[in-house]
Amino acid sequence: MEITAIYPGTFDPITVGHMDVAERVSGMFDHIVLAIARNPSKKPFFTLEERTELATEILKPLSNVTVIPFDGLLVNVAAEAKASVIVRGLRAVSDFDYEMQIAGMNRKLNSDIETVFIAAAQEYAFLSSSIVREIASHQGDVSEFVHPMVLDAFKRKLG
Repeated sequence: MEITAIYPGTFDPITVGHMDVAERVSGMFDHIVLAIARNPSKKPFFTLEERTELATEILKPLSNVTVIPFDGLLVNVAAEAKASVIVRGLRAVSDFDYEMQIAGMNRKLNSDIETVFIAAAQEYAFLSSSIVREIASHQGDVSEFVHPMVLDAFKRKLG
C-alpha cells in the first residue's frame, strides 16, 4: 500500500529547516505533497507563485516530492491529493500546543487523515521563516538559513 503524506505550510520562504523535514519524510512515505498555503492573513513577503517556484526547484532532487499551491481547508486538499497523513514539523513545546489543536480539528473534519509530528533537527530548532524575513529585510546575512536560490530571490526583491 502506497502512503502519500502532505506537508503543509506557508514556506515564506522555504528554509533549510523545511528542506530537512521534507528530505527526512521523503524517506518515510512513498509520496510527499508539499502544499504551500496562500494564507493572505500572514501577509507573505513572497507571492504564492514565487514560493511554489522556489520550493519546486529546491526540492527537485527529491523525486517523490511534489509541490502544489493551495487555498482553503487543508483536509480537503489532502483528500484531493489522496494523502492519508499530514506532516507537521515541531521546533519547540510552544509549537506542540498549537499543532495539537490543529491536528485535533483536522481529525474531526476528516478522521481518515492522521497527523504525524517530526521534531526539527536540533540545529534548526531556532529557525523560522519570519525570523529569516526579518533578518533579510535589514540586509542581514541569511545564507546559512536558506538555499542559495532563496538568497537570490531576496536580493532581487530587496534590491
